[in-house]
Amino acid sequence: MKYYIGIDIGGTNLSTGVVDENYEIVGRGKLKTEVGRSYEEILADIIETVRLALADAKLDSEDVRWIGVGCPGFCNPETGTVEYSNNLKWNNVPLAADLEKAFERKVYLDNDANAAAYGEYLAGAAKGAKNAVVITLGTGVGAGIIINGKIFGGSNFAGGEIGHTVIVVDGYECSCGRKGCFEAYCSATGLARMTREAAELHPKSKIKQLVETDGRFSARTAFNAAKLLDETGIEVVERYIKHLACGITNTINVFQPDILCIGGGVCNEGDALLNPLKEQVAKDIFSRGSAKNTEICICKLGNDAGIIGAAMLGKSADSGNILKSVFGAKPAPAPKKPTEKVPENPESAQNKK
Repeated sequence: MKYYIGIDIGGTNLSTGVVDENYEIVGRGKLKTEVGRSYEEILADIIETVRLALADAKLDSEDVRWIGVGCPGFCNPETGTVEYSNNLKWNNVPLAADLEKAFERKVYLDNDANAAAYGEYLAGAAKGAKNAVVITLGTGVGAGIIINGKIFGGSNFAGGEIGHTVIVVDGYECSCGRKGCFEAYCSATGLARMTREAAELHPKSKIKQLVETDGRFSARTAFNAAKLLDETGIEVVERYIKHLACGITNTINVFQPDILCIGGGVCNEGDALLNPLKEQVAKDIFSRGSAKNTEICICKLGNDAGIIGAAMLGKSADSGNILKSVFGAKPAPAPKKPTEKVPENPESAQNKK
């Protein structure tokens, strides 16, 4: 059995898994991200999650073929550098090289949403699709785009940032600096903010009672209030779905994928979210008269998509299954091992690429 490590760096959690060749996670490690800390502090915890996952799988680093990392922001797969991460406040950090030093394994790096999309494409809801889009509704709104079986990354590895397209001109300010971004309205953070604002305007709403019980506003609060037939909760949910439908409609109008999958904690609401969303999108898409339209569904792998997709980044890079604009011709160097075939002349290896 072959094993791989996948690291999913999120705004809330650092999640790592040991993944086997059947896309099963056989060991896990998880710590809080605690955004706002230095790169070095977060890096130390990433390394610790790898050790925890290996221990959980009863393996060590010599038992895995490579490590893959999905990280929010602009990730350069050619250099293994996170060029910029708005959520983590990182600029040009050598993440792949630092992890290679820690574990002496080749490290592949890509955007976290791309990794999640690749996971769903390989083993989840988008399996078998030729063209697919996977949108993750978490701390932010990320997206991975697969065209003709290949992840689209654009000419500078920054393609697919659907979360930073505007759906409300001069709307809420986004963490990226623009106003009215899809992410500002449809992330879990955005939904929690809208819920809090609605509760402040309607203090007699059942939302207040739910928050007193839960201890905080969350992406679930408005949906839970709506289930209790609370008018304010229903209004927030309807407004959220309207914004979500707008962003998804825009995405479908541009890419017309076979399937569009949405993931993230809010998707645990199931049909309460999906049915009205599909109904609204069906009314709004440009291709509504077409005999074939995009299927909208909820991701099957949940939070595991990012781990599985990240773990398989080395597979896609080695096989050339991903566009060069996403995975460059110069993966981060790996230490030479007796069991690996290493070209005698580095220049000849480069020429082959």
